Amino acid sequence: MARIQPRLLKGFRDYLPEVMVPRTRLLRRIAEVFERFGFEPLDTPSIEYADILLGKAGPEAEKLFYRFEDQGGRDVALRYELTVSLARVIGQYATSLPRPFKRYQMGPVWRAESPAKGRFREFWQCDVDIVGTDSLLADAECIAVDFAVMRALGVPNYVIRFNNRKVFRGLQSRIGVSDNEVMDAVMRGVDKFDKIGQAGVRAELATQVGKGGFSENGLEAVLDFLKLGQGSPTNSARIDALESFLGDTEMGRTGVNELREVLGAALGMGVDEAVLRVDPTIVRGLDYYTGTVFETFLADAPQFGSVMSGGRYDGLIGLFSNEEAPAVGISVGIDRLLAALEELKLLPKARSSAAVLVTVFTPETLGYSLRAARELRRAGINAELYLDAGAKLAKQFKYASRKGIPLVVIAGPEEEKAGNVSLRGMDSGEQMQVSIESLAQAVQDNYVDPDPNVATGRSWDWEFTDDLIDRVPPVGGVYLLRNEKHEVLKCGWAPFGKLPDAIRESVSDEQRGEVRTFDWYEIRDDNLSQALADFMNQKLSPRFGV
Repeated sequence: MARIQPRLLKGFRDYLPEVMVPRTRLLRRIAEVFERFGFEPLDTPSIEYADILLGKAGPEAEKLFYRFEDQGGRDVALRYELTVSLARVIGQYATSLPRPFKRYQMGPVWRAESPAKGRFREFWQCDVDIVGTDSLLADAECIAVDFAVMRALGVPNYVIRFNNRKVFRGLQSRIGVSDNEVMDAVMRGVDKFDKIGQAGVRAELATQVGKGGFSENGLEAVLDFLKLGQGSPTNSARIDALESFLGDTEMGRTGVNELREVLGAALGMGVDEAVLRVDPTIVRGLDYYTGTVFETFLADAPQFGSVMSGGRYDGLIGLFSNEEAPAVGISVGIDRLLAALEELKLLPKARSSAAVLVTVFTPETLGYSLRAARELRRAGINAELYLDAGAKLAKQFKYASRKGIPLVVIAGPEEEKAGNVSLRGMDSGEQMQVSIESLAQAVQDNYVDPDPNVATGRSWDWEFTDDLIDRVPPVGGVYLLRNEKHEVLKCGWAPFGKLPDAIRESVSDEQRGEVRTFDWYEIRDDNLSQALADFMNQKLSPRFGV
């Protein structure tokens, strides 16, 4: 058989372990945020009948569909995104789903677009959607989810830009466009503002002049409208500017009132206004959006475009059902975000799923190495056993180094005789003797992994820095502050939602210099948190007091 040249289709990529390990951890963190807001998981097929997917996203989007005839002669297509499949599920299982229905879904989608930096033809989306309520609290909750995801991933310098498509319908009335399809084309042109700039948008809109009442004056009015987000210093002022520009148009009034309500609710949910920006250039290119729309951009990597986006789509579900069902959702473009974090050197550098490599000193000590691996795994610690019992230690160390495994256990005949093992840090080269019974605790005390999903929410010895404190989810629980000798300096607790703030504000400026690490544990009962903190303070008598 002739040798096959290994190669990839353009626009697709392989994810090797050094990318896949942090990618998987990012997905876990995102799922944890989604579930914290009460969303339930859902999965749907990658392929749907073509008529299920067509006619919803708009003609430009549908040019990018992977559509084909399968072996049974059926007209099918790979899903372009996850929302239309959700609409099909709602229509198909309407009587068995609660309302509102809050679901999250993670999976690949396919678009036959031109590959670019951070843009692939196959990529994953991570969606949350709320179906069955027209309350604008749902829109605000999507923004709050966006904010929580970006914080959980430790993403700096981002902005959540949002708008309402109803203001464009108000603008349509103001400039006298009588044809909705012409206005849809205008909005699709505006949606390209970040890619092609004002000059490019002008050229796009010029193709619609003379159609459906869209005139040169209307074109200039649209461009003036888009500039309203630049001159006003606050979100409230931008909304006021939009309202003044739109005048007494019914849809315009509705749109700006909804913007005010969503902004107020998002702030009430704890979203930092510094990352929010009302922006009239945000319109979203998919035709099914009807109200609030939002997109998230990285200030340090604008070339990657939006990394999280969505909006309200109140008319889509009715295409598959006898009743209309209002809906809103938001989606993380995880592959684009991952590519941006790679470029910004913000992606965690873990290349291995294992925290520890358990070596095998000789075939005769294999049983002792097996016991060490068993002790670690029983404690919930990811431990890899070296599988060649005859390999030299140097080869096993080289293996750990190549995989980026931070700790190595040496379980030789002398260690076995003493009931100990040697625990070696691969970065520092330092080695300590610990009893095999205390091996798991020693690993927990010396291995830092700032991942809230490790050990069901618990992590050991996080460095006491602002960026790691920011990664603590907004839950309740107890925390410990430690010095460089691993002595507990302070034990405290926080009610639900306040744990990061409590850790950040736990010590004075003078005391802060002594703190090196912190531990935390989520507890969902505030009374239990306080009781446990009181008990630990009595037993430990930490120097900084309560």
